[in-house]
Amino acid sequence: MPDAIVVKGLTKNYGDFVALRDVSFTVEAGTIFGLLGPNGAGKTTVVRILATVLKPSGGGAAILGTDVVRHPERVRFDIGLAGQFAAVDEQLTGRENLRLVGRLAQLRPKLIPARADELLERFGLSDAANKPVKAYSGGMRRRLDIASALVQRPRVLFLDEPTTGLDLQSRGQLWSMIRELVRGGTTVLLTTQYLEEADQLAGRIAVIDNGQMMANDTPARLKAVFGSTILELGYLGAGAASRAAAMLAASQGDHLELDRTTVRLRTQDSAQVLSEVLPRLERADLRPSHLLVRDPSMDDVFLALTGKPGADAQPAADVVAGLRAAGNDRSAGGGSMP
Repeated sequence: MPDAIVVKGLTKNYGDFVALRDVSFTVEAGTIFGLLGPNGAGKTTVVRILATVLKPSGGGAAILGTDVVRHPERVRFDIGLAGQFAAVDEQLTGRENLRLVGRLAQLRPKLIPARADELLERFGLSDAANKPVKAYSGGMRRRLDIASALVQRPRVLFLDEPTTGLDLQSRGQLWSMIRELVRGGTTVLLTTQYLEEADQLAGRIAVIDNGQMMANDTPARLKAVFGSTILELGYLGAGAASRAAAMLAASQGDHLELDRTTVRLRTQDSAQVLSEVLPRLERADLRPSHLLVRDPSMDDVFLALTGKPGADAQPAADVVAGLRAAGNDRSAGGGSMP
């Protein structure tokens, strides 16, 4: 069975502007592949080329072994696409939208009604099937949009930031639906700015920034290489925290941050650091009142590779500042996977 998606040296130029620069990756069939990056990074350009909407300036790509430039018509029968905004007709009902897509996809006419009803049931829209889409909520429109992309039973599905603007409940429902699709054999390429979304869904994640591929690996590996464990040592007073920070500064150096009553340490080996730090603090009568260990996250990875926080980065300014410092330190050493 061929890989579902193969991209080699993909480049896209708009005059002097380079939107994509030598992007390469492979997506195994029956998996979810996450494509992360800030706004304007090139994610949507990649999707549009793979969906045969744009032609690349250089390089190439294939869907299930079919070249997207040489045989775009054949590719279109194997793919489904749900863009950043729901591409549905608000004046039509949900059922009418799906039946219209069935006709455009050249399904056999007698199969279209049953397929539309099947998708309405699958996506929890049966009760609203005969209502005009203009009366749908944002989450309902997004579900209908993804259902429309599935009318022709595509083997490869492109989801371009599918949960942008949705509430947590609607996001969770879509996550469940995406997992169900993959269990049924569909391959999904997901672009998103939500780091948790990629971490939860994708078996493999690529980070793209300024049109260039910065990293491509499993979430666990990315976090291990680019992430940092954050150790928070909390004190009841600022004076004790300051004395503890001064004592640890010699050994921890740039990995230490003081925030009033909290000392934060960034490390790749939390067990070793704790075994060294806690006895020293104990001997100096500076035992912390509380201890928090925060595992590496995709926020670390995103910051390290792009220098920007993700859409769902923690809002606390002190945490973001600490992670940004971690990202800047690692970026200085190079931005690609070893």
